[in-house]
Amino acid sequence: MPGDQRIDPRDAAFFAREDYFEVLARLRHEDPVHECAPGLWAVTRYADIRDLSRDPGGFCSGRGALVNDPIRTSATAMAAPSILHMDPPEHAAFRSLVNRRFTPRALAGLAGSIRSCAADLLDAVEPGEEIDFVAALAAPFPITVIAELLGVDEADREDFRRWSDAAIESPDLPPAETMAALGELSGFIVEHIRAKRDRPGEDLVSLLVQAEVDGCPLSKEELFMFLLTLLVAGNETTRTLLSGSALVLDEHPDQRAALAADRELVPGGVEECLRWVTPVHAFCRTATADTVVGGTRIAQGDYLCMLYASANRDELVFGDDAARFDVRRPTNPKHLAFGFGEHVCLGASLARLEGRVFLEELLARFPDYAVTGSAERVLSTTVAGIRSLPVVLAPSS
Repeated sequence: MPGDQRIDPRDAAFFAREDYFEVLARLRHEDPVHECAPGLWAVTRYADIRDLSRDPGGFCSGRGALVNDPIRTSATAMAAPSILHMDPPEHAAFRSLVNRRFTPRALAGLAGSIRSCAADLLDAVEPGEEIDFVAALAAPFPITVIAELLGVDEADREDFRRWSDAAIESPDLPPAETMAALGELSGFIVEHIRAKRDRPGEDLVSLLVQAEVDGCPLSKEELFMFLLTLLVAGNETTRTLLSGSALVLDEHPDQRAALAADRELVPGGVEECLRWVTPVHAFCRTATADTVVGGTRIAQGDYLCMLYASANRDELVFGDDAARFDVRRPTNPKHLAFGFGEHVCLGASLARLEGRVFLEELLARFPDYAVTGSAERVLSTTVAGIRSLPVVLAPSS
């Protein structure tokens, strides 16, 4: 077993280890499908994770998708599954309801408002003063974007970060620590759905309340879970991408200077930031039959945790320099930061657009910004988030 500590993705501290990437490298080389506990496996190679992801018949989502998934640990069944927990054909039917709203072509019409949002946030920063990059920029930016898509009034957006944090952290914390915030979030979602039934608009929620699957309208429970997933996923992953990108570009000033000097490099730079940051630690699948993964025998019912950060630094795929950050790295092969297969992130194109626009606006104004202290990490088995990041934004000297 690599390292001195037990390898157990159910413990959020595993993802916070200082030697995390060294441990992942040793696992890839020595024990790529590692048994963490009876029936629980960590899958670390790119090819194996991709193969699992594109075989929903052999490795299903319906018995759990999160590392500490409530549907595996709670005696109370969910009233309706999240889209994360759906398998074919149900998954495709629900996903198709909003797919067209998240294509690059559909999102192109939002580029102007997304850029205005980034510009407004950056222009409000006092140059030369230390700020929390997350609180001032990385958190409110995607919240504003996803709130606009969901038709949420501006007055309701201030609570979104607290609610979203509670939803992400709830699988890893005692219920009492997140219950109040989750209750508020649930009440908001129920009321928002009711309001859109009464006064529909052009937003995603209005689309969903009028949608049908197999000729039947979505139930209130299905609408609730769909909206919860869109709200949390659309906020957390982009926030993690932006804060993680700010940190890694500060650590590689030559790479940051290259992006600031040449906007044509920014789309590829965003892809490298996604590979490097990997906003989501892991999702999981359950083996539906006895099988073999990466040469290792897996039993029916075993739970497999796909460690995306490991896949994104797999030397067999990205070469001997996989552990080097390079904004000029070719974009093929593609990283797995958005997953793969039928459950590939619905909002991947939106996250790419937000990342590109935000970096362009940030580096145009503050190409020499400085991280002035340590990043406070979110302790989570789901996201590689940063809770706070002190920075000083100053124009180029």
